[in-house]
This record gives sequence, structure tokens and C-alpha cells, in this order.
Amino acid sequence: MFFWYIGVSVLAVVLVFQSVGVDYRLIAVGALLPNAVNLLFGHRAFGSTLAFPVIVLLVVMISTIGKPRLMRRRWLCLPIGIFSGLVLSGAFTNGAQFWWPLSGIGFGSSAVFPSGVVLIVEEIIGIVACWWLVGRYDLWQPGPRRAFLRTGRLELSEN
Repeated sequence: MFFWYIGVSVLAVVLVFQSVGVDYRLIAVGALLPNAVNLLFGHRAFGSTLAFPVIVLLVVMISTIGKPRLMRRRWLCLPIGIFSGLVLSGAFTNGAQFWWPLSGIGFGSSAVFPSGVVLIVEEIIGIVACWWLVGRYDLWQPGPRRAFLRTGRLELSEN
């Protein structure tokens, strides 16, 4: 489960925010973080809770007090990516887990990833989303790709 989270999260943020100031690298990393955290537990756990992105958001807001506004704006992309990852994983469908610790202290033992056909279909959708982004923003060319890797921004070429 790699392309599903990265491709669909970045595509959704591109379409919703339509902002040149978004760091899509942090969106992609954030989208992968819930599952990375859950893999440490071996099942869906803290990474699938609303508390996780809220805590990351608080850390970003507190750690950027007195820092340039642009730095805060860039780092806010991380919790945005985490929220996107939670939506794509369907974390909200398990209310007891999603609302942890308000709903109790246990996490349950749900699998981190879906099985079989769902996994394959989601990855294909993610690959298509990535393919669209690469084509739309000319990331197949060295110049735009280098600029993206350096800044995290997706900019339309003037061709």
C-alpha cells in the first residue's frame, strides 16, 4: 500500500487546495505515516486514531511559534497528509478505534492493510493518480522533477 496513499492523497490535495505553497512531499509522507505507525504495533492502532494527526498538528503549531510563516505553512502539510491517509484507510469506520482514547484504551486487532483484491485495486488507482500527476506536471522531465524534489511544489509548465 504505497501508491494508493501517495497518489490519491497528493491528487486530492492538488484538486482541493489549488495552492502553490503546498509541499506535496510532506503530504505524501503524512499519508504514509498512519500505516507506518500501525506497523510498529502489528495491527491498526494509534496511527488510525484521530489523536495521531491532532497531536502532530499541535506539535507543528507549537514548534513553529516565532518562526517564519512560510515554515509553519509548509509543515502544516504533514498533518494534512496524515488526515488524508486516515480517510483513505477508512480509519473512521471503526469508531471505537478512531475516537481513542475517548472510547476506551484498547485498539483491537484489525489488519493494517486490506486483503487481496481490494489491495490490488487500490494500488492500481494510486498508480493511475501518480501517472496523471507525472503527466500533468511534467515530472517525467528532469527540470520539473528536480524542482519538485527540491521544493515539494507542483507547478504547471508554460508549454
